[in-house]
Amino acid sequence: MFIACFEFFNITIKTGKIQSLDKLLLHFPIRGLRAKIAVLFEQMALKKLRKEKNKAERQEKKKNRSLNPETKRGIFVVILFAISGTMLLGLFGLAGSAGEWVDGIMAEIFGIDRPLVPLLLLIIGASMIIPERQRLSIYNYIGIILFFLSFNGIINIVVLRSAEPSTELIARNGGYIGLLLQTILGNLFGFWGAIVIDGAILIVAILLIFNTSLRSFGSLHTHITGRIGIFFHNLLPKRHSGNGEETFQASEISEFEVMPQDESLGEQNPNQTPDQKTEIKAAQQLPIETKSKTGERVLTTTLHRKVEIPLNLLDKSSTKANSGDIVRNKEIIHKTYEQFGILVEMGEVEVGPTVAQYTLRPAQGVKLARIVNLQNDLALALAAHPIRIEAPIPGKSLVGIEVPNQRSATVTLREMLESKPFKERKSTFTVPIGIDVSGSAWVAPIEKMPHLLVAGATGSGKSVFLNSLIVSLMYQNGPDELKFIMVDPKRVELTAYEGIPHLLVPPITGADETINALKWTVREMERRLEFLSRFRARDIASYNASAKDRMPRIIVIIDELADLMTVAGKDVETLIIRIAQMARAVGIHLVLATQRPSVDVITGLIKANIPARIAFAVASQTDSRTILDCGGAEKLLGRGDMLYTCAELSKPKRLQGAFVSEKETRRIVEFLSASNTPDYNYDVVQMPQDSKTIFGNADTDEPLLNDALDAILEAGKASTSLLQRRLKLGYARAARIIDILEEQGIVGPADGARPRDILIKENPFKEGAENNFSDSEEDESDYEDESETESDETGEEEEEKEAEDETAEDEEEETEEINDSIDQEEENEAEEDEEEFDEDEYLKQQDGEYLDETK
Repeated sequence: MFIACFEFFNITIKTGKIQSLDKLLLHFPIRGLRAKIAVLFEQMALKKLRKEKNKAERQEKKKNRSLNPETKRGIFVVILFAISGTMLLGLFGLAGSAGEWVDGIMAEIFGIDRPLVPLLLLIIGASMIIPERQRLSIYNYIGIILFFLSFNGIINIVVLRSAEPSTELIARNGGYIGLLLQTILGNLFGFWGAIVIDGAILIVAILLIFNTSLRSFGSLHTHITGRIGIFFHNLLPKRHSGNGEETFQASEISEFEVMPQDESLGEQNPNQTPDQKTEIKAAQQLPIETKSKTGERVLTTTLHRKVEIPLNLLDKSSTKANSGDIVRNKEIIHKTYEQFGILVEMGEVEVGPTVAQYTLRPAQGVKLARIVNLQNDLALALAAHPIRIEAPIPGKSLVGIEVPNQRSATVTLREMLESKPFKERKSTFTVPIGIDVSGSAWVAPIEKMPHLLVAGATGSGKSVFLNSLIVSLMYQNGPDELKFIMVDPKRVELTAYEGIPHLLVPPITGADETINALKWTVREMERRLEFLSRFRARDIASYNASAKDRMPRIIVIIDELADLMTVAGKDVETLIIRIAQMARAVGIHLVLATQRPSVDVITGLIKANIPARIAFAVASQTDSRTILDCGGAEKLLGRGDMLYTCAELSKPKRLQGAFVSEKETRRIVEFLSASNTPDYNYDVVQMPQDSKTIFGNADTDEPLLNDALDAILEAGKASTSLLQRRLKLGYARAARIIDILEEQGIVGPADGARPRDILIKENPFKEGAENNFSDSEEDESDYEDESETESDETGEEEEEKEAEDETAEDEEEETEEINDSIDQEEENEAEEDEEEFDEDEYLKQQDGEYLDETK
């Protein structure tokens, strides 16, 4: 047995599988020998750790002795600038004999296009030191080499066709680079074949240099010719049509770039004349405006130039996670549970960007509650806080203990965009969420969310996540496919995106404008639903696939929901719930963020309609339950550490969100602003004209105002106490109604304790009252005349009138009381009659049943 154990230990030492050794030691029969073997292997593990530590220290010293990569890059750029400057001076004979010698060599190699070489070196150096510029890739360098080969080859093929090649002639034309390609292609394909192949290589080189497509070159040609046509057209007088309207040439229409349509949509009737086809093509190039049945404008695509944002505008990650001594932590966890009488079997360890997850399998009969309850004891033993226990791990029969790393790794947005799950996405509206403890990237299409709720305290990474969401969507979609409505009450986060072409309106900061924007979104949702039902399309994707007038998706981002709920909670909640319930099919999505996830801000109806939620670090377990319906967010570490849940997940998933810095955001905004100009629609934040009535906004309780008008017209006077009695209102609401009526010129101003005068004769909402405002103006002039005459009366007459008004009010109150008593008596009599009638019916029924029984 001892020999077998010794051989097993040797195999274990060689393979390094200490986990198998732990299993053997737990069942070893001799305690003393087991303890000695355990100490022996502990010493071996410590020795191995010392070796790894010494190796890491040597590598760190070696790294410190070497130059900084930025220093190396700077030296290389300076050398490039010096070489290019010498070449430029040598072209003009200003660099001495050395410059002439260099210029001679460059002439023999590159020929007539040798001035391009120093310019190219300047561009390469500038791309290496200016982070805002796109750095050249290997494909760009290949394109540059092919450009020199093909361009110089074409020159040599044409010039040296009938002349003998000499050094002087080669230096004046294509150089030896062109001679190489000319010799190979001329011998293989002849003169014309060599020109065709050379031309094809030249086009490929240009495509590689600019990283573009042939379609983009065609669009660029259309854009340039359109601008030239507009320039010359502006020099000529405009022609006028028969109805006096100005007409424009087709060159103006060519300013708008036509996006590629499906072939099925681009088919034309073969019976059409060329003029009809030209008219159709010009009409397709105009900005698109679609109207619904009600005559309102529907938001569709306004054509912009699609610009691919280079990934080089985003920074790469430069930090790596350090989880500390993993073997020691596993031993501490095992011993801690063993001290409390819980037998566990340690499993694998997964190191993530923020935390390391230690897995364990409890023995049979051990309750998970006992393992979870020892959370504070584990934190004390590991000297780490906070610790989160996931029991069990979804899909595994293991328990996960998440311990914070000694040094966290930064997950950049570029890392997420270059990840495999994001590259294999099926939707262009995919949002990168974060990276889990196993290093896997999590992405989610916004169509499946379809709305998102984000909560987190200050500094937890909430605003950074919103920035990464916005930037990632702009990387995938152009302004024709995506539009944003951004609400930023704090005025510091989302206002940086002002000027990008993806915005429907500049970032909104006021509560009133936000409510108007949400109301516009509801109207846009209803118009889109009408269009989908008319075209019998299930959602916006199927509609855009079959319709010519494509509708972009709209994403409404609210950075601080709590501030809006404090100002206008009822209106905002109603609009948000309506959008969340119905806007999924029409491509309108909500992203709501808040610092205070309380039940007053995130109500039950909002949570029920937004299943996708993200919780960053919050202050208490109550806040965590409010956003996630479970605890755990109060134990997060901040700085992008999050819990993500959606309809497809049974439990929240811990992820590390992507980080995008302010400099990266500024680069992208400047890049997009330079490529396209924003096309704002200011109707989004304005109240529509048809939503106003004579009382102001349509939100006013108009039926209540009608009742108030009827009451004051019937009484012949207007006062707050009258409305309180007649309409059974509180003082504040009755006074507000009186103020509204005064603003609209329906009642006169207050005059001490006297009731207000009525300036109209009838209710303007009743039939036949068409000229109510003209009547009110006449009554107002009469009122002014009467007030002037009343000012001439004596004080005694005013006192008599006040006494008469008081007696009239008393008589009116007595009359109302008498009428109420009479109505009450009539109701009592009616009830007595009903009771007598019921009693007679009951007696008749009883008599009928008695006769049936006797028969």
